[in-house]
Amino acid sequence: MLRKFPRPIKRVVVKVGSSVIATYKLKPRTAHLRSIVGQICEAMRNDVEVILVSSGAIVLGLGELGLRTRPSDLASLQAIAAIGQTILMRIYTDFFKKNKSKCGQVLLTWDDFDNRVRYTNASNTFQAMLEKGIVPIVNENDTISTEEIKFGDNDKLSALVASSVRADLLLILSDVEGLYDTSSADKKIFEEVKEITQEIEEVASGTTKKIMSRGGMTAKLAAIKIATHAQVPCVIAHGEAKNVLARVLNGERVGTFFMEKEEKLLARKHWIFFGVKPKGILFVDEGAKNALLKGGRSLLLPGVVSWEGHFKKNDVVIVKDARHQEIARGISNYSISDLHQIEEKKGKPEVIHCDDLVLSER
Repeated sequence: MLRKFPRPIKRVVVKVGSSVIATYKLKPRTAHLRSIVGQICEAMRNDVEVILVSSGAIVLGLGELGLRTRPSDLASLQAIAAIGQTILMRIYTDFFKKNKSKCGQVLLTWDDFDNRVRYTNASNTFQAMLEKGIVPIVNENDTISTEEIKFGDNDKLSALVASSVRADLLLILSDVEGLYDTSSADKKIFEEVKEITQEIEEVASGTTKKIMSRGGMTAKLAAIKIATHAQVPCVIAHGEAKNVLARVLNGERVGTFFMEKEEKLLARKHWIFFGVKPKGILFVDEGAKNALLKGGRSLLLPGVVSWEGHFKKNDVVIVKDARHQEIARGISNYSISDLHQIEEKKGKPEVIHCDDLVLSER
């Protein structure tokens, strides 16, 4: 029985991990890359738009320089990424050209999602490239990324891209068949996951291949949460499976399928909760917590008891209770210096307006 998607797949984001791109000797897996590009071009000929999110810059840079260990200092990693990204794009450009297609490079940092204007501009760029039949090849801009603006892994980047372009599917190609049910005797993969519950998260694990990748299954599930909240269904499948893209698009039960959330977060609120790295924390009392959890309420100034971080007015902050449990995220009407200067809490009553606040219990 074929898998049924909630709507026809006309736009798909494909994420390819470093383990699919490079060998353990840190050299390009040209046969796999040739196959993936060929599958993408075939999908395009069938009127499916494809955006490729590709890891591999640092790994290929290490291989080019004959290094076997990943440097710990940021400047060296950035230099290695600059070399590797050139190699990566040369390979992709050659393979797309052989398929009589074109590709273009898009390098992003969290700043490009953090700023709403830049976020919109990036979405418009993707749209323009797709309209011209150009396959966007997306990677984190490792050559300029610092810890403050890093995504941490390309799984999260692929989910944010899929959300911003309103993709019909996010396909994550990795070196595993899908999400394994470690509680079963034969360690079968889950064919379908309706919701990522705590039990599902407990069967996931991080990565042991530190030189090849960063996040493992834990990072993939976090990314899938981002995508499914934007009503983008997801599939995790093995990148080496034959004709994996066509088979997934045709509905074959390849890998693990994660269903979209029935309730879609509005684009602005999705951006607030998932697309922005919070700049600070507001701690609230029990009364404010209870009011917020009822829904549709603003965070009022008297309910804020303390704060930390370095945030300006209109920055996104996390709201936590007295036990340091996250309650919500939202756009602050105050900078941290404003809060320090307010006496007897007589300022503007709304620290976060209800339209700019998203509850964390989802």
